[in-house]
Amino acid sequence: MFLPFMMGHHFGVPFHEELQKRIIRTALSRITEAEKSGDIYLFPMTWAEARLEGKEIEKKLGIAP
Repeated sequence: MFLPFMMGHHFGVPFHEELQKRIIRTALSRITEAEKSGDIYLFPMTWAEARLEGKEIEKKLGIAP
């Protein structure tokens, strides 16, 4: 599975529990859903989208600047 996220952010942005769970569930599902060995799946979210959602979560938690 390929995640188009910044280096070091393999599970998305901090505090975004739903996205982190989605990434793990998707990765595990690829074990049985991959059509062939070496199959590459592109995760359907960009870093920009993940970061925008992360900023909203940080605002709700009161930790955003």
